[in-house]
Amino acid sequence: MSVLANIPQEVLEHVAFFAATDTFLGPPQGITALLSVDRRTHSALSMSSNPYLWSRIFAYKFDLSSAVQRLSDRNLCPTMICEEFKLRCTLLKRVRRRTDCLATSYTLSPTHRDALRSILWMAYLMMLENEGNNSRQLQEYAGFDVWLKDFLFHPSGASLAAWSVKVDLWPPNDERSALALWLFWYMLKPDEYLADNDTAFREASGILKLFALGAHQYPLCTPPWNEFAPPCRERGASAIKHFGVPLRMAPPAPAPPAILAYLTLANKLSVSWDTIHYMKPPSATPPSLAPGATSKEWEGEWMRGLHLADTSRPLGAAFSGAFIPGSLEGVWEGLFTYTEFTAYAALLSGAPPTVLQRSLVAHHPHLWKLREHHLYASDEPDAPEVRPVAPGNPLRGYIPNGCQFSETSDGVVVRESGRADPVVYRSWSSVQKSGQPPGRLVDVFITGEGHSAWGQFNLVGRVRPCDGFISLSKEYVDGDRGQWLYRGYMVGNAEGNLSGRWRDTLSPPDVLGYEGCFVMSRRR
Repeated sequence: MSVLANIPQEVLEHVAFFAATDTFLGPPQGITALLSVDRRTHSALSMSSNPYLWSRIFAYKFDLSSAVQRLSDRNLCPTMICEEFKLRCTLLKRVRRRTDCLATSYTLSPTHRDALRSILWMAYLMMLENEGNNSRQLQEYAGFDVWLKDFLFHPSGASLAAWSVKVDLWPPNDERSALALWLFWYMLKPDEYLADNDTAFREASGILKLFALGAHQYPLCTPPWNEFAPPCRERGASAIKHFGVPLRMAPPAPAPPAILAYLTLANKLSVSWDTIHYMKPPSATPPSLAPGATSKEWEGEWMRGLHLADTSRPLGAAFSGAFIPGSLEGVWEGLFTYTEFTAYAALLSGAPPTVLQRSLVAHHPHLWKLREHHLYASDEPDAPEVRPVAPGNPLRGYIPNGCQFSETSDGVVVRESGRADPVVYRSWSSVQKSGQPPGRLVDVFITGEGHSAWGQFNLVGRVRPCDGFISLSKEYVDGDRGQWLYRGYMVGNAEGNLSGRWRDTLSPPDVLGYEGCFVMSRRR
């Protein structure tokens, strides 16, 4: 008879827990020997018979609090946590073996595609819930950052990006590429690409440049940017399982993280063969280097993915949680880029991606000061109806043509053509002074000003409720530089960055125009 046979159950569980958590990284190898001692011990400690023990081990090795909160309506139980535990251990070991990051041909087998999909969704959701433990398991145990570099940038990478460029095709615009680009931004450490051997930088920046600047190939958002209140959802939501819970999530758009990563790497170099810098501004801070960043940073990304795939709710009727009120308020500094006009015109006419890779990209610094103004409605039965400004011209930041507004310290008064009464929006600063929002958020109006080497300008626009997409009309004060449209997302929250693209306002909104990128970081 085993010496463990007479040990009480609670003592045996303590022994098992400390054996399983003897080392932090990787699957709980220390408990394996205990499980093989005898049938009684196995029956007392196995995952099927004691899910509570294994859920405690999971909580030691991974971050759990955010998942519990976000899936609160599903009541996560130990059995569901154990299902996620088994999946993560299996996939992390697979990543560690570098099984799937490279491809042997341009066509991936169904088995390979399924494995990549499972790995990338697992890693993406882990990083959305990261409080420190998840990223350590992914990077320090599984080496996921190295796996990701090979997947995206290696000449034989399974993203098929380098394969495509080699034969004058654009890298695939698919779910795998989008998830991988977001994960690359989450884990980016720029100094790793600035060593004496610049091969890694050239491989990475060459692919990132296509996703960032190829506006005609890689969307900035879904639904389309020119619809303030989209009538229906886009197809392509993914059916996944998270902690054993069936979920439908919309894959994130590939452009925002690609723009952040490309401009961060390019801005770190003192000299680059394909960029021209004018008074280099500070770089955006990648999440891996942001002090004190938590899973709250990614609440907007989580809510956006869920809402855009949730067919049980109206798409554009209310704010989805993808935009965090107050997150735009303040002073921002960053840069915008533009490419040679003839090269960009060639791209719109069907030129291959190598034309963009060889194009010079100019970087100009600029500074913004933004103010948020909110419109609230009460859900009380006798409360008066609150109707926001109608969806307007997409080339004017969704503001209707002929709409006039005046700004005070308390907010903005908007007078819409054909409407008798003005709409009064409260400034975010006045909302903060009152202690709490006076009701349900209905609309967000943005005003601001800024300057660059080209002169001073004013900014005005709105936030799209369904996904937190930000659209700002930029008009230079002297009038000589015309009007431009800046659209993008807040990537993150307190430690976040604005990432997006500008475009000309002379081309109709349903026609491809002249576009470039921009990135803004909060001035500290």
